Amino acid sequence: MTDFLLRYIKKAKFENKKLVAILLDPDKLPIDRIAEKINKINKQNVDILLIGGSLLFTNHLDNFVKEIKKHTIIPVILFPGNAMQISDQADGILFLSLLSGRNPEFLIGNHIIAAPILNQTDLEVLSTSYILIESGRETTVSYISNTKPIPQDKPEIAMATALAGKMMGHSLVYLDGGSGAMEPIPADLISLVVQNVDNPVIVGGGIRSKEQMQNAFNAGATLVVIGTAFENNDEILNIL
Repeated sequence: MTDFLLRYIKKAKFENKKLVAILLDPDKLPIDRIAEKINKINKQNVDILLIGGSLLFTNHLDNFVKEIKKHTIIPVILFPGNAMQISDQADGILFLSLLSGRNPEFLIGNHIIAAPILNQTDLEVLSTSYILIESGRETTVSYISNTKPIPQDKPEIAMATALAGKMMGHSLVYLDGGSGAMEPIPADLISLVVQNVDNPVIVGGGIRSKEQMQNAFNAGATLVVIGTAFENNDEILNIL
């Protein structure tokens, strides 16, 4: 296993470079449309591709990732909803510990199942503090994980949670409102986490405008993730 992806993201934080990721859900993008979508992504300012979803109803993750890799040199990182969402065709995987919840399956249970499998691949494993933030409605990830997100008006809880993840040895922080979030994560919450934790911070959920993206970057996010907005308009970054 290498640490290329982690060094890439850390270098971006150190140089104050802002990275953009597109989240692609294998359930929502047919394989026969991948070439078309990736061609559009290649023409936009995209640094990373995240692959995954809270649930996968299709069983073609390997072929999905393999097809993506045919059409781009952008790094592909798995964003798994559970231990079954692993493909050695990708470049890396976010090893997510859902620290905002108290469900042991998403704190450590799935990790134990996944670890022996990952150990037999060349995937770069990126240990990540995954923190759900309330976004205006219940999202798929909060429902499936049976966990409550941290309220938007409790930024100190998000900060303490991210700090605990850092002390546990995690390399990244992912603040997520969840797929289809109604509201983006508040800038003051992002800022408090960034000021107290020196890990690169990823922010996703509810970002649909240039202003919302810029607010996340101005608050200190290193990587901003666009998901639903791209599904609705695959020219979104040209607009932003």
